Amino acid sequence: MEITDNLLKTVIDKMTYAELLSRLRFAPLGDTIFQGEIGQYYKTVMKKRREELGDDEAAEISKRIGWKR
Repeated sequence: MEITDNLLKTVIDKMTYAELLSRLRFAPLGDTIFQGEIGQYYKTVMKKRREELGDDEAAEISKRIGWKR
């Protein structure tokens, strides 16, 4: 199966803020989901999810995820 932009957008749309943030922090260098049009879409969706949560909840999620795998 070919991975298309539409498929990636569907995957991104289903991700929670925690999943988006975790992917951003721990993805391998050069992950294609952060490049080009899809990268911009990822950024837009992540920003929207964060705004929906508010600062306190977003900070709690960030602390739970941490910086080490």
